[in-house]
Amino acid sequence: MRFSVKTILNTPGKELPFQFAMDLSQVNFGGRYPVSDPVTVTGSVRNTAGILELSLTAQTVLNCTCDRCLKPFRREKQISFSCLLAQEKQNEENEEIVLLEDGEFVDLEDLARTAWILEMDTKLLCSEDCRGLCPRCGADLNLGPCSCKKEPDPRLAVLAKLLENKNRE
Repeated sequence: MRFSVKTILNTPGKELPFQFAMDLSQVNFGGRYPVSDPVTVTGSVRNTAGILELSLTAQTVLNCTCDRCLKPFRREKQISFSCLLAQEKQNEENEEIVLLEDGEFVDLEDLARTAWILEMDTKLLCSEDCRGLCPRCGADLNLGPCSCKKEPDPRLAVLAKLLENKNRE
């Protein structure tokens, strides 16, 4: 979505609000597509003393699967992003500056999409204290302990043998 800032380029103190919906349902996150609802993006571009400041917030509800227990759940996700806009780059090292296209346009959807992807969680958990599944029987450990017999740590097998020999004596 190309957004023109021409009307506030030379008018300090002015602000241009924006709002749009973005479809990220086809974006793959770790083999899954958690963004099924539209992402609502709101924000503004403000001219502060001749400097254009863009700020935006994007939010939606994700359809997730817990990475530990595999239960489906929904979670609200919101990100914030801000940057400076410039007609030309003067300092090559400043990564917070986005160049305006044709001296007056900014691609809001591209900025929001990139910010969303960079802020997406790499691990999705139904709760912080999710215990996951038993690696042997697959039981959900959130519902209680499983009936699997715990095997001793193989690194301690020599000590277990010593205890067995001592008990036989």
